[in-house]
Amino acid sequence: MGYDFDTVINRKNTYSLKYDFAKERGKPEDILPLWVADMDFPTAPQIIERLHSCISHGIYGYSEAKQEYFEALFKWYDKNFQWKIEDSWLVKTPGVVFALSACIRAYTMPKDAVMIQSPVYYPFREIIETNDRKVVENSLILKDGHYEIDFCNFQKQIEENKVKLFLLCSPHNPVGRVWKKEELIKLGEICLKYNVIIVSDEIHSDFTYPGHTHYVLASINEAFKQNTITCTSPSKTFNLAGLQVSNNFIANERLRKLFIKAVDQTGYSQLSLPGLVACQVAYETGREWLDELKQYLKGNLDFVRAFLKKELPEVSLIEPEGTYLIWLDFRKLGLSEEDLEQMITKKAGLWLDGGGMFGKEGRGFQRVNIACPRTTLQNALIKLRDAIKEI
Repeated sequence: MGYDFDTVINRKNTYSLKYDFAKERGKPEDILPLWVADMDFPTAPQIIERLHSCISHGIYGYSEAKQEYFEALFKWYDKNFQWKIEDSWLVKTPGVVFALSACIRAYTMPKDAVMIQSPVYYPFREIIETNDRKVVENSLILKDGHYEIDFCNFQKQIEENKVKLFLLCSPHNPVGRVWKKEELIKLGEICLKYNVIIVSDEIHSDFTYPGHTHYVLASINEAFKQNTITCTSPSKTFNLAGLQVSNNFIANERLRKLFIKAVDQTGYSQLSLPGLVACQVAYETGREWLDELKQYLKGNLDFVRAFLKKELPEVSLIEPEGTYLIWLDFRKLGLSEEDLEQMITKKAGLWLDGGGMFGKEGRGFQRVNIACPRTTLQNALIKLRDAIKEI
């Protein structure tokens, strides 16, 4: 491989949420973190080089993207997803969660129902509740180690709760599903039937494993395009979360104007200069780095699978189709949610994401970030194995 993903880099004392805030979050300071979804790898060298040039200039005034920024996005989505975006669709925000919250305010009123598919990325529920809307759940079904959509319940929940907005997580975090085209079509058609606007969080779209294809919902047909807000970002793909940049595509002019109004009401305007620069160069030059990263992540996934089979048969891997987050089933241990958390934190010395935060359906599960050097991953699994043996 041309890029180094094996070197362990010390992230302590870098203002890292993942590494520097254990004590503030009630964890032991020497805990090994595999929780929040950022990677322990430096971003692509081309991005670092361009940022160095930007920083060395020394003037960091108000900045805005030129046409070259959009061209980089256009080529990326055209080549990788066969989706031809238009520059008028683009609205930039500092993050996808920011965009999701703006959508809730733009397209619903207080007390309106917004639907999610739990267990799901926990900010979905938080932003619905903090905006004084009603959370409606279409729980995913775990069947033979694979999550499926309950389409009958999906339609029933919309009808009974008069759902106005649906937050789609695609690929799904934390269960790792990459939705098949026919699944997306079924969801999209039900939403059209009941006039439910779809906000599609596609931040993990660049991470799919062999045999699985990510379909941009808005690219499937014209009706879906006019009914969907597509939220994207280079932050997961190129490890740029701290630079605060996301790109949201809204083809429907009426929905776009409402979204822009909701963003404007926050007082937000331009992206940061480093965010603009990093995003553009990532999409212009980052493909080779990403391909090697995905190869390395597949190796990490293969390592986890083999380790669990040999050393920890009590813990089941929900086979991921995408993302660098894996969903582990600990229910065979027979521990309560509290005891499971204590075992992982105190005995194993690991900081993972407890499944309960993703919804009641996640109890007994843990989300693990495998975007780290393999030695780090191996160390974590050994710690986990030894702690479970003491039960």
